[in-house]
Amino acid sequence: MTIAYQIGNKLYLNVTNRCTNDCDFCIRRGKTGIEGHNLWLEKEPQYEEVIKAIGDPTPYEEIVFVGFGEPLYRIDLVKEVARWIKAHGVPVRVDTNGQANLIHGRNVVPELKGLLDTISISLNATSAKEYDRLCHSVYGEDAYDAMLNFAKEAKKYIPRVILSVVDYGGVDLEKARKIAEEMGVEFRVREYIE
Repeated sequence: MTIAYQIGNKLYLNVTNRCTNDCDFCIRRGKTGIEGHNLWLEKEPQYEEVIKAIGDPTPYEEIVFVGFGEPLYRIDLVKEVARWIKAHGVPVRVDTNGQANLIHGRNVVPELKGLLDTISISLNATSAKEYDRLCHSVYGEDAYDAMLNFAKEAKKYIPRVILSVVDYGGVDLEKARKIAEEMGVEFRVREYIE
């Protein structure tokens, strides 16, 4: 069970295996982790366990909440740990599917102000129908608009917002790029890992 794992100069935090999506391209399908780190958790770690797994945060270029689940399922933990990391002067990023407002039944984005430097939101499609076909959210096609609204909200509170897509399933990358540009956020294409 891996809570914290390093790749390059960044530390990644795996705080849950729960996710509202079951994406066709997710590495959870058929893999136990990444770069030798088993990301299937026996239990969700508590604050003290995450802090212990981080150790000294200062050597890292960035600390990222991402793993085998949607980190913002555990928004209270993410906020608490992010506050601790920021107190050490280290940049914090969350990689998310952008469905936290649906998960929690409220707009959680303002709660992240001052705690995150970057948020990377998985766009993964250019329409609600395509998103549902690829990501299979428990919220169905509603997840797509909720994710876009989450990204618009994030722009108000978080300095750097990225919309990303996995190069998979015939997604029109230029159309996806245009969605990000029209929103005024960065765009990134992620490589599909088999």
